[in-house]
Amino acid sequence: MKQMKTKQLLTGVISATMIAAAGCGNDEELPPVPEGTDCGDWEWEADEGVWECDDDASSHRGHYFYAGSWFASKNSLRSSSAYKSYKSSSSFKGGGSVSKSSSGFGSGSSGGFGG
Repeated sequence: MKQMKTKQLLTGVISATMIAAAGCGNDEELPPVPEGTDCGDWEWEADEGVWECDDDASSHRGHYFYAGSWFASKNSLRSSSAYKSYKSSSSFKGGGSVSKSSSGFGSGSSGGFGG
């Protein structure tokens, strides 16, 4: 009986570890967080496949960043010819889950389970 409970526990731990490892791999497929901007806090805009500035102290808060340019709205992003080409290509990274990231001094790595 004790051996069966141990086997069930190990199976559960291994399953949870595999799920967490699979979730961590998703961020590796995202383009790198933009650097050299006034934004230090970024959120992956999953639907559009671009980074969005989420930094309260930035003048670009709520703006989207793609191919070295800022876009104040989704409409302006979508009207960009470079973005249209990206969105119709096989390299489009949209449709995933939301991911937050920071850049700059002190951003380091985030802690917590699965991340």
